[in-house]
Amino acid sequence: MELFHLVVLVAAALCALVAGLLFTFAVVAMPGLANLSDREFIRAFQVMDRVIQDRQPLFVVVWAGSVVALAVALVMGFQQEDGFTLGLLISAAALYLFGVQLPTARVHLPLNNEIQSVEVEGIDEAEQRQARERFEARWNRSNRIRTAIAIVTMTLLLVVLLRLPAI
Repeated sequence: MELFHLVVLVAAALCALVAGLLFTFAVVAMPGLANLSDREFIRAFQVMDRVIQDRQPLFVVVWAGSVVALAVALVMGFQQEDGFTLGLLISAAALYLFGVQLPTARVHLPLNNEIQSVEVEGIDEAEQRQARERFEARWNRSNRIRTAIAIVTMTLLLVVLLRLPAI
C-alpha cells in the first residue's frame, strides 16, 4: 500500500471514529440524559465530560489524530493529486476543521467548562434548571450539525480512497 493511501485510510478511520462518537452523543447519550432531572442531567454530563477533560488517552489519540492525519493527507494530496480528488480532500479538510473542530473549540468546550463549574449540591432547583437551559439546547443543536459534517467528511474521504488507483 502506498503511503498516501495509508494516510487517507487512517484519516478516514479516525474521522469515522469521531463521527461515531458525535453520533452516539446525538442519538443516545443526550436523548437519554434528557430524561433525567436537572440535577441528575448536570451531574451525569459532568461525569462523562470529566473523562474527556482528563485527557483519556485513546480519546486524545483519535480526536487529535484525526486532525493530524487529515492535514497530512491534504499536504500529500497537493503533491500527488489534482482535479476532483484534490477538491474532495480540500473539501473534507475544510469541512472537518471549520464544521467539527472549530465548533468544538468555540461552542462545546466553553459550554462543557461552564457546566463543569456548576456545583449542583450548592444551588437550588431553579438555578439547576437555569444552568441546564443555558447548556442543553445549544449544545445539542451544535452537536447535531457537527455530527452531520463529520459524517460528510468521512464519506468524502471514503470517496477519495475509492478514486485512488489500485496498487
